[in-house]
Amino acid sequence: MKLLDLLRMSSSNLWKRKVRTVLTVLGVVIGVASIVVMVSLGLGLSRSMMAEYESYGSLTQIQVNEPWDSENAEDKRLDDTLVQSLEALEHVESVQPILEVSVLAKYGSYEGYLQVRGVPKTAFESMNIKIGEGRLPGNDDELTFFHGNQVLQNFYNPKSSNPYSETPDIDLMRDPVFFIFDRDAYYQSMYPSEDGQPPAKPPKKYMIETCGVEAPNEEDSWSSYGWYTFCDIEQLLPQLKKIFKNKVIPGQPQTKTGKPYKEIFYNQLLVNVDSMEHVMEVQNYLTEDLGYEAWSNAEWVSSAQNSMGYVQAVLGGIGAVSLFVAAIGITNTMMMSIYERTKEIGVMKVLGCDLSNIGTLFLMEAGFIGFLGGVIGLVLSFIISFVINKISGSGNQDMSGIGMLGVGGSGSASISYIPLWLVALSLIFAVLVGMVAGFFPARRAMKLSPLAAIRNE
Repeated sequence: MKLLDLLRMSSSNLWKRKVRTVLTVLGVVIGVASIVVMVSLGLGLSRSMMAEYESYGSLTQIQVNEPWDSENAEDKRLDDTLVQSLEALEHVESVQPILEVSVLAKYGSYEGYLQVRGVPKTAFESMNIKIGEGRLPGNDDELTFFHGNQVLQNFYNPKSSNPYSETPDIDLMRDPVFFIFDRDAYYQSMYPSEDGQPPAKPPKKYMIETCGVEAPNEEDSWSSYGWYTFCDIEQLLPQLKKIFKNKVIPGQPQTKTGKPYKEIFYNQLLVNVDSMEHVMEVQNYLTEDLGYEAWSNAEWVSSAQNSMGYVQAVLGGIGAVSLFVAAIGITNTMMMSIYERTKEIGVMKVLGCDLSNIGTLFLMEAGFIGFLGGVIGLVLSFIISFVINKISGSGNQDMSGIGMLGVGGSGSASISYIPLWLVALSLIFAVLVGMVAGFFPARRAMKLSPLAAIRNE
């Protein structure tokens, strides 16, 4: 018997008993929908968690600082030599030095302390800063600033009785803001010295162009860059050397005689690892072997992923119970079909039909039930996931994509997420469950005696 004949016979036999077939398929639909929705909830929660962690910084990045132990700090400076040695390590893709300096900004009667952070221009690509206006630094001939969306919160009116009562109306892109790098000289110029000498000469004020500002935070979101002012470290270094010539730069170490070092040391190094699996290996080397302070998101992401794995397993197990019940229903349907078609099976055997064809016929019928239930169950799963995401306010849902991604107002992933692999796996699983459930009924049909089957009423 040809395969096409078996397909036609199996499909027609199912619809001879429409009510029973529909009820059996309904059981598979509920089982598939349950397991897909449960797994999608676990995946969605995991994606949401990872998206939140990524908002705090890269998951493959290690932050390296000088050791807290002051006795070893002098031997553990963050300099270019260390950068080169770390870049030569296995699994390390790049090392980005960070240089921070506090600057006094003045606009009219307002002033504020800004934390200026100089980073390599290549680092801005991986920082994923949302630009509200302008551009990121790095392609300018002179030093330019990029301000975070919370920088204006640092400004205050020293002449007001309540200096921080309101945020000043300053357009950082257009208003002339002056910056004072040598804050000590600035305050010394305002008051006479203790020995009665006149105030020192005030330091030079710099008007530095603003190349861009960060986009405002969305509702319930948070930016890890909002309080910083960023610039290209290659532009910042010569500017600091020029301003603090033969003087100690604030925040930089000094010799025992109080003089500055010839080299400017970094405040922090960002070590980018090739994959999350190697982050802890590199981090342990930095802390245990080299003696630096190192921190990364991978420390707590790993434990959180393990916890989410257990949650996904529990949710998947709950859904699998429904599919197991559906498999029992398929087995019952196929057994009843054999009892009702005993005479038909006997006639097929007497006419010379191969035993494997008879077994294949019943397996195909069971597989058809699993396939129909799987397809309808997947459609129902997408509808349920769409409703869950809509009710939870996750944002715009993508029904066309095999995978309901939908990024909401908070920037987190949808609560329910159905990827492509889950669609394919659930459909294959539904067909396999149907065929496994129909295996024993098919075996029984193959073992029926032809003469006994023909005599059966």
